[in-house]
Amino acid sequence: MTSTAKPPASGTFVVITAARPEQLIDFLRAAFDFVPNAVHRDAAGAVAHAQLDWPGGGSVLISPVNSEGPWIRPAGSAGVHLFATDVDAAFERARVAGAELLAGLTTTSYGAREFVARDPEGNLWSVGTYAGEPHSGPFGSGGLRPDEVGTRRGPQRS
Repeated sequence: MTSTAKPPASGTFVVITAARPEQLIDFLRAAFDFVPNAVHRDAAGAVAHAQLDWPGGGSVLISPVNSEGPWIRPAGSAGVHLFATDVDAAFERARVAGAELLAGLTTTSYGAREFVARDPEGNLWSVGTYAGEPHSGPFGSGGLRPDEVGTRRGPQRS
């Protein structure tokens, strides 16, 4: 069956390199409720590439460590933030799935409720109520001039 769905005009994907992509897919489904959108396999049946969608929006792309390309990172080197409205339920789901919880439920200095977990590959996952600031430029209003960087609410970097 051919899909009639149109891909988005643009988007952002997090790329995760995995030593054990099949196990990572299973973990992300159980711990964070990701939904496999596409899982492409090589001739031997191993995962060659996968796209998992986050129910709240966005996707992650998973590639095995033997993938080619200059953008392939070492396994376990990703850091991802997931926006969730019910962080307590997300925390419980991750805990039950066996996620290594590095930081329990906390409230940050900028008012977000969040927790941090590590997946079996070593990637870090922050799950919290921080949804980001409104998009700037062609995607929304606002935007910062270079002299304004670090002046808005939210995490500040020096």
